[in-house]
Amino acid sequence: MKYTFLIPFLLLIPVLILQMTVIPFLSFNGISPDLILILLVFYTIRNNQMYGTIIGFIFGGICDLAFGTILGSTMIAKTLSGFIAGYFSSENKIDSYLTPINFSLIIFLVGIIDNSIFSFFSSFNLSENFISSLLTNTIISSIYTSFISILVITSIPKRRLFE
Repeated sequence: MKYTFLIPFLLLIPVLILQMTVIPFLSFNGISPDLILILLVFYTIRNNQMYGTIIGFIFGGICDLAFGTILGSTMIAKTLSGFIAGYFSSENKIDSYLTPINFSLIIFLVGIIDNSIFSFFSSFNLSENFISSLLTNTIISSIYTSFISILVITSIPKRRLFE
């Protein structure tokens, strides 16, 4: 019996530790890449939309508990991110979706959705300009995450991508 469905959860632990310890040193003005989103999108593309939605829900719950954010804010953001990334899960096109450029564009799109939902539920600030908040919290963070995703996807050996 294969336990391949457990691999993303086993990888979540070191990625979560890396996100909590190393990534704050790589942040610029509070904007940092989201490694958990990269892991979520990668396994959603490799499997299917339902799988991505479920692991997004679980990843979000674990992140809410680990980071101490409002319970449910990351959970709903990652669940919707897994659902949206599932639209790019196709057995016929998996090799084209996991190329560095296409993968980073998917991460950018899903990152905008993830950051927007998370910002809406967790840090709604009436004194801040909405456009400025949208630009800094979603678009720039998504660009940073998509750039890091290029580095991540090129570091995975090609034979491991399609197992």
